[in-house]
Amino acid sequence: MATPIMPQGTAVWLIENTSLTFEQIAQFCGLHTLEVQAIADEQISQGIIGVDPLKLGQLTKEEIERCTKDPTATLNLSPPQFQEKKKTRKKYIPLLKRHDRPDAIAWIVKFHPDIPDSDICSLLSTTKSMVLSIRDKTYARINELKPRDPVLLGFCSQMELDAAIAKIKKEEQ
Repeated sequence: MATPIMPQGTAVWLIENTSLTFEQIAQFCGLHTLEVQAIADEQISQGIIGVDPLKLGQLTKEEIERCTKDPTATLNLSPPQFQEKKKTRKKYIPLLKRHDRPDAIAWIVKFHPDIPDSDICSLLSTTKSMVLSIRDKTYARINELKPRDPVLLGFCSQMELDAAIAKIKKEEQ
C-alpha cells in the first residue's frame, strides 16, 4: 500500500487534529501502532512538524469523517489530482556538431517537405528562422549544404523522426 509523503509528520497532524484510532493512523502512515502511540505521548515526535495531508491532497475531509465514524475502517490515500508535466528541455548539442544542423534541416526539407517548421525546430533544437531560410534557399551557405540524416548526425532519435512523419501522414488522411 502507498504511504503519505512524510509519514511521521502526517501522523503528528492526524493525532493532533482528528479523533482517529492509533491503528488507523499507523496503517495509513505505514508505521507501527506503538510508534504512533509514542508520537502521541510526545516521546519521539519532539521537533517533528505536523504535515497536513488535506493540503497535500493525500486525504479528503470526507475520508477522515468516514473513518472517524467507523473505527474499523481504513484510511485510503487519495489519487493524485494532477499529472506531473514532463519537462521539455532542448537537448544539448556539442559545439562540434552544431555546424551539421543545417545539413539535417536540409535533409528533412528535401525528403519530408510537408513536416511543419515548428516540428523541425523541436526535433533538431533549432530556430524557425533557420528552418525558413533553408526552406526558402536564402541561407548564407546554401551551396555548401549536404543533406544528411538527422538521426545519423545524432540530433534526434529514429522514433522521434518517425513520430513526426506519422503525425503528418495521419493529418493528411
